[in-house]
Amino acid sequence: MSKRIVAVNAGPRKGWNTDSLINEAVRGAQSVGAIVERFDLFSLDMYTGCISCFGCKKEENKGHCICRDGLAAVLDAISEADGLIIGSPNYLSELTASFRALYERLIFQNLTYNAETPCCNEHRIPVLLIMTSNAPEGVYKDMLENYRQTLNRFVGPTEVFVSGDTLQIKDYSKTDWKWSMFDAEAKQKRHDEVFPSECKRVFEMGASMFI
Repeated sequence: MSKRIVAVNAGPRKGWNTDSLINEAVRGAQSVGAIVERFDLFSLDMYTGCISCFGCKKEENKGHCICRDGLAAVLDAISEADGLIIGSPNYLSELTASFRALYERLIFQNLTYNAETPCCNEHRIPVLLIMTSNAPEGVYKDMLENYRQTLNRFVGPTEVFVSGDTLQIKDYSKTDWKWSMFDAEAKQKRHDEVFPSECKRVFEMGASMFI
């Protein structure tokens, strides 16, 4: 039976770094027969992060967020999936607000506040977390390790892939303000020479994680 994978883009820019890496991971999963359902968080109806209604703490709702907004279909799909691919750019030293909204809802619904069994999730699935950033690759290592550990505990075994020092725009010379913090030629060179190999690596991760 084919694996069912959910892919989530928590970034707003179609065809750019995060989107491209998610697409490659999806292609990798599809190459081994997986069926992929994709969501773009910036295209959904209105939603919020966790509102602390504690509805998921009632026995009849255990492990399920009861808030029925734009994220409901994403959470429902993940609850029935065999794997999760989720990617986000780094904005101001964090993942996007859209990522955080889904992350809060995904994790909190499985948190029991019971010391003996802190997680009620009985359907653990592999997770591939992808982050892109214009900062060097290792800058956010500690933050990503925290995400990895939490996802590993409440969703399933998690691997992290980072693409750093990314190309942000096609032509830095056309910006109204001079973006003097960046070496435009070096950014373009890395995008041309390194980013294709990163796409290949996430393709391979998508293929190997979701067999």
